[in-house]
Amino acid sequence: MQSRTAHGAREPLPRVVAQPQIRPGKILLEICLDSVESAAAAERGGADRVELCAGLPEGGTTPSAGMIAAVRRKVAIGLQVMVRPRGGDFHYSADEFSIMQRDILIAKQLGVNGVVFGILTVDGNVDKDRMRQLIDLAHPLKVTCHRAFDMTCDLARALDDLMDMGVDRVLTSGGKKSAVDAMPTLAQLVQQAQGRISIMACGELSIVNVKAVVEYTHVREVHAGLGTAVTSAMRFKNQKISMGTLANSEYQHIVVPESGVRELRAAIDSI
Repeated sequence: MQSRTAHGAREPLPRVVAQPQIRPGKILLEICLDSVESAAAAERGGADRVELCAGLPEGGTTPSAGMIAAVRRKVAIGLQVMVRPRGGDFHYSADEFSIMQRDILIAKQLGVNGVVFGILTVDGNVDKDRMRQLIDLAHPLKVTCHRAFDMTCDLARALDDLMDMGVDRVLTSGGKKSAVDAMPTLAQLVQQAQGRISIMACGELSIVNVKAVVEYTHVREVHAGLGTAVTSAMRFKNQKISMGTLANSEYQHIVVPESGVRELRAAIDSI
């Protein structure tokens, strides 16, 4: 049997992938990444989930269907997929919203465990109408509101809105660049949530500071990048031109090392 989209096109029924089992009481570690290589390293290093993105220098955009499928085949841990049609702000046109709807359907068909998105109004509030539409479309996948939350005009009100809509978790640095600088705010959000939504801390988390952040705020989920630059294997290098806007980006790429994930996992487990 097939379902129909709003445009009347037939859609295959989504592939159902069970949520990985997590030990009760464990502090969860999610790693943000953009490649199969990094996803495999994150799993070996002890991550509980990965957030798969493209365009990490822009804060993350939607990865390709080919990349999602390849990562899903490679790892058994939780796979969250970013649904963000472009960099920049989080107020989207009708065409961009339609793209997000289609990308969620594709992610479901490829067997992901959850999707990550956020939409705001021009006044900096959560766009409750369009968020609800995407949440309904994503069901039964887990839904995370990404750091669009940090760009709202009122974090407490935004959290209430997300809880009312049934969002599963919110990724946040407490409205600041670093979670360390926002620990009082993160603690307030955890208290406000009262277990109705998971507060996942992010923002420059490392083995140096993760213990302090978790102990102060009482978050039970943390999110980190950990990517390091790997030099290209190319022997010939044309230094006269650049393919993108990032300096020297043609002959290096970012990979998450297994050792970095393992060290952060050990720091979290020591709490």
